Amino acid sequence: MNKDDFLYPRGRYYGQVKPENLVFNANLQEFAQKISYICNLETGGKLPPEQAYDQIKSLWKELKRTKKQLRIGEQPFLDDEGQGE
Repeated sequence: MNKDDFLYPRGRYYGQVKPENLVFNANLQEFAQKISYICNLETGGKLPPEQAYDQIKSLWKELKRTKKQLRIGEQPFLDDEGQGE
């Protein structure tokens, strides 16, 4: 098993298969993994609460920026052909 596969597992994507959705899902899974590490470090006393908060806030802003760049959710009722579902 690859070390990165062990440390950063990826779940299978079951949503609507579009490139932007796949990219966002990968970013979301990475976000969740990093949040988990930060929470565990803070809980274990290895990271001060203020620093944990700042790191989580930075990761959240990065995820929001990615969502905006990929235009996720801008037209939630249109399919790939621009037709209403």
